[in-house]
Amino acid sequence: MFAVMKTGGKQYKVQQGDMLRIEKLAADAGETIQFNDVLMLGGDKTVLGAPTVAGAAVQAEVIDQIRGEKLIHFVKRRRKHGSQRTKGHRQSLTLIKVTEILAEGADKSGVKAAIGAGSVKAAPAATADKAAAAKKAAAPKADAAPAAGGNDLTKITGVGPAAAKKLNEAGITTFADLAKVDPDTFEATKVKPEWVEQANDLAKG
Repeated sequence: MFAVMKTGGKQYKVQQGDMLRIEKLAADAGETIQFNDVLMLGGDKTVLGAPTVAGAAVQAEVIDQIRGEKLIHFVKRRRKHGSQRTKGHRQSLTLIKVTEILAEGADKSGVKAAIGAGSVKAAPAATADKAAAAKKAAAPKADAAPAAGGNDLTKITGVGPAAAKKLNEAGITTFADLAKVDPDTFEATKVKPEWVEQANDLAKG
């Protein structure tokens, strides 16, 4: 019996007793792990997954955490004063031995699922991203309300609350005021020519 499993973005055809070098996993030597992404089972009867075979798994023993062969990466930049760089790289790998292929019952085996080492490292970053998003959502928004007696300058494409606030502070509170601004000489904030054109059209009604 053989199986086609997926791990680390690659597919492997395996049989019981096979030794494999795969992308690094978050596991220690001697641990038994289980690969649940089985795309195909072969033998007396072929079973194709859609995309994976339900209940199937490949179990393996972690033999060691190893490094791949050294690869040399050379970069030379043309017209950059002869700039060049050479660096070596050895990929982190996990050596495993396939111990069993399960055609069913993978969810009841009680064996730890194989997890890529990169997935474990990425978790704190994801938490940090969520915290940053929550902080951003809780932050007070810039005051976009138009000045008393003025127009809502954010109706002009490209003018956000911050730009509208700076314009109001500089005395530009209406579309007519903005239509008179010279983008080349106005210093309070950067004014784009298209803002002036839109303001002129809005001022005319």
